[in-house]
Formats: sequence, C-alpha cells, structure tokens
Amino acid sequence: MRRLDNRVALVTGASRGIGKAIALALAKEGAHVVLVARSEEQLASVVAELATQGFSARAEVVDLTVPAEVERVVSGTAARFERLDILVNNAGIGHFKPAVDMLLKEFDEMWNLNMRAVFVATQSVIPHMVAAKGGVIVNICSLAGKNSFKGGTGYCATKWALRGFASSLMLEVREHNIRVITVFPGSVDTNFSSMSKKGKSITQPEDIAGAVVFAVTAPERSMFNEIDVRPTNP
Repeated sequence: MRRLDNRVALVTGASRGIGKAIALALAKEGAHVVLVARSEEQLASVVAELATQGFSARAEVVDLTVPAEVERVVSGTAARFERLDILVNNAGIGHFKPAVDMLLKEFDEMWNLNMRAVFVATQSVIPHMVAAKGGVIVNICSLAGKNSFKGGTGYCATKWALRGFASSLMLEVREHNIRVITVFPGSVDTNFSSMSKKGKSITQPEDIAGAVVFAVTAPERSMFNEIDVRPTNP
C-alpha cells in the first residue's frame, strides 16, 4: 500500500515547474491529484503524462485571482471525491525591479496570486478539513520570505506576508489535526524568472517535491511546519 492511497490532493500552479513535480510525486504515492492552473494545454499534458504511468489525476482550468473560481474548484473537488486531504498552494509570480520602477499593476499581480489567492483557497478548504478532523495545507513560499535583496521589494513583500499568514494559521488549525507546512526554496532550476539559476548543482523541482512528500507523509503526530531547501554548493 502506498503512503497516500485514497487521499485527494489539490495542487495549484501544477502545469509546470515545482507544481508539476509536486503533483507527480503525490500521485506516485497514491494520491488522486487535482491539477489547477490557467493553461489548459499544459495541464492536459501533465494529466496525460500521469496516465501513462498509471496514476489518477484531474485537470481544472482556474484563474486563481478570481475568488469565485477558487471556491468552485475547492468545493467541487470535495463534493466529487467526498474528501479533500491535501492543499498545495504553489502558484506564484515574480516581478523583480526596484520599488521606484515597479508598476502598481505588477505589484497587484504578485499580491493577488502570491498571497490573496492563497488566503481564498485556504479559507475555502479549512471547513472540509475540520469536518474530516484532519488535513494538510502546504504553502510553497521562498527564501525571499526570510531574506531581502535588491529588486525584491514587491516579491519579498508577498512572501514575507505568506510566511506570517502560514505561521499564524498553523496555530489556529492544529487543534483540528490540520498540519500547515511551508516550504522555502532557494535557487531552483526552473523557468520562474530570468534570475533563476540553472545546472545540476542547483536544486531541482523534484527536490522540492521530495520535501513536500516527506512532510505530508510524516507521522500525523508530528508537523514539519517550516522547511528550507537550498543548493548545497551552487
């Protein structure tokens, strides 16, 4: 028996990069994975990849910056499977430039996806987990949520906010046996931004997925609520 057999996981930003790697890793552990992103074509490709390996997955095209769409996919998933065990808040966007050069539109785009969408998805899923007397909420943050850098005024602000939200949420929901896990990747070999480092010495998306699986499958009595993942020797 696999460690996540019969569990249902909803993963946002699952069409590529870290989100895709997490979806694949959870599916390999037996979870039925609901993949959420805006690109129907990319989502279909991931679902097909999972199917060829014999894994169960469903794609949902959702604009996470629209609260009604987020609430629809959460409630629809819980109704379809009669459970929703794992929420992975992974979707994010980054604009990297000095504060004086940043457009308000760019700041709003980051805030709406990196933080506001996480709030809406989490708020929507909590009642289902409370009713089930347990669940796991995973937030993919960034070491930018702990460290500042030039050009990071907007992006860091959203990630510091996410860390504050997640650490407070953990204290609010633990009495319902809901675990809140926040992963803080450093440099990861993805196409997230032009600043992303590449190469075999850089952390891979699969490494972040491994951290998520480790925390999600840990004994329910224990919670690894913050995990930093960075390259050993970049």
